[in-house]
Amino acid sequence: MVERPASVVKELLENAVDAGSTRIDLRIEEGGVGRIRVTDNGAGIAPDQMPLALLRHATSKISSIEELERVATLGFRGEALAAIASVAQLQLTSRPWQQPIANMIDGRSGLITPAAGPPGTVVDISDLFGATPARRKFLKGSSTEAAHCLDAWRRIALAHPQIQFNFEAWSDGIRRRQERWPADGALERALTCLGDEVRAAHRVVDRQLGAANGLCLHGVVGLPEASRPRADQQFLFVNGRCVRDRTLGFAVKQAYGESLHGDRQPVFILMLSLDPALVDVNVHPAKTEVRFRDPTALRSFVYHVVADALRDAIGPMSAHRLLANEPGHATPLNVSSSLSLARWGGESAPAWQNRPSQGALDAAWHAQTPLPAGFSGLGRGSLKTPNLEAHVEKPAELGLEHRHVAEPDLIGNTLLGSPGAVQEALAGGTQHNATMPKLGHAIGQLHGLYILAQNSEGLLLVDMHAAHERIVFEQLKSQYSQQNVAVQPLLVPATFQANEVDVALVEESASALHALGLEIAVMGPNTLAVRAIPALLSNGDPVQLARDALVAMREGDAAEALTKRRDTILASIACHGAVRAHRSLSLSEMEALLRAMEATPGADRCNHGRPTWMVLSLADLDRRFMRGR
Repeated sequence: MVERPASVVKELLENAVDAGSTRIDLRIEEGGVGRIRVTDNGAGIAPDQMPLALLRHATSKISSIEELERVATLGFRGEALAAIASVAQLQLTSRPWQQPIANMIDGRSGLITPAAGPPGTVVDISDLFGATPARRKFLKGSSTEAAHCLDAWRRIALAHPQIQFNFEAWSDGIRRRQERWPADGALERALTCLGDEVRAAHRVVDRQLGAANGLCLHGVVGLPEASRPRADQQFLFVNGRCVRDRTLGFAVKQAYGESLHGDRQPVFILMLSLDPALVDVNVHPAKTEVRFRDPTALRSFVYHVVADALRDAIGPMSAHRLLANEPGHATPLNVSSSLSLARWGGESAPAWQNRPSQGALDAAWHAQTPLPAGFSGLGRGSLKTPNLEAHVEKPAELGLEHRHVAEPDLIGNTLLGSPGAVQEALAGGTQHNATMPKLGHAIGQLHGLYILAQNSEGLLLVDMHAAHERIVFEQLKSQYSQQNVAVQPLLVPATFQANEVDVALVEESASALHALGLEIAVMGPNTLAVRAIPALLSNGDPVQLARDALVAMREGDAAEALTKRRDTILASIACHGAVRAHRSLSLSEMEALLRAMEATPGADRCNHGRPTWMVLSLADLDRRFMRGR
């Protein structure tokens, strides 16, 4: 289906990849409307096969029903060249490696003539939509169309780093744009595409799940500080094919949790590989959408793999570039060279193999950070919803109310268990840097807002309220999830009108809804009644809760709809329970907070996605004070 020049570019590049090429050159003129030329060094086309190449529904890539059910090539319908030849002038020159000369076929006449050319294939398209001016007038300007062609080129090049890709864009006889991507590793090509900001703040994803179905996921995800206001740097590939999939895309964003601030969008390039029999690629004219045999399992797989990659406790990657945007400061803060614990396609072991599991992190965390007294009942018995709401209104009951007088044992007792443990940690801070904790040791407090600490890299600044808020929030979530969801029956069922799809969904998924704490009954052909909701959400609108859950369930994520509401309440509790600004802390309290941050997953971001700490390296301090000059 030829919609614009980028559609032609996509089809021709896919054919070149399927031909086994190691180098592919693309040249466009006037945004692709004037000319599109794709040159490859692939297998080429035999002279007697060239007329078939331009025949609709003729393809050499599928030879049996079994191959059609397990499509392993980017192209398989045999429509591209025929469709392009119907709306443009096409010349195809090809020479198989075993042939002494090349042959050229004209798309209009079908005439084949000998020609000069190296092994491989050259497809030359000119005067696109020349015979259909009504379609040409709906195209954008040449620069816009050239940008779309470049985007299509990049997506193909990202999926095949073993191939060298070259791009040139010409206009009015002048070369306006040129890009050269040599054959390289997948990681290097991904970072080249995403830019320097992501190169300095990323995590490598590399996970394989069994050998039976060939399921694996690898790629690059940007850290929250590299997020963007738009979702224009998100690339998802399935078996080398760039696709759009709302379910998997949502799973990736969900894996970031609360670390994205506001409406910021994550940056990622992810390659999903699985048995071709488990995915149907023939569901969209442009082959940009696919259908999976088990989308729920794949969504869960993608979510957990990305979440694991982002779940590192506290490490050098969390350091923010404090001076990157200041005048006269050309280079950002030096981020450790060990950013990519996994060498995507290299020799080192993947990062996820060396990272402690979430269960291990939680176990260590709970051993050090019991809940404040006001929440001692959570996770050890029935959930007392009224008390939770009371704590939202009365934060003083948490035992961490606003105070101006330092209480040295308060945070130490709450987070580490005893002041003695704090003193031991402080004593250990005098040892060599090799044994220094990741967040170092506290040295003071700034205006009652920030904790100052030193580690082997330099000076750390910690937002004490944001950091403690995150610690309490993660603790509440974990203890709540360790028990069955408490249910609050409604005295009077809340009824609402629903369509047939929702009614059928309730009938088929009653047990799944009940596991989420929702009890919904069918009262009529178009009427549903909510009889019970999760106890922690008892102050919410039952009808809206049910509608959100049903909408999310249709997209495979009803649990997320309710979890988000639950987390909103827990975040409010944690905010009230966290240590307040302008409160004076002792060194032991500061030290206890740093140690708790190191044991808490995601502690480098608060509940609202803001950073909780930053680092100013010794190199930056030396540069500021002109040391060594």
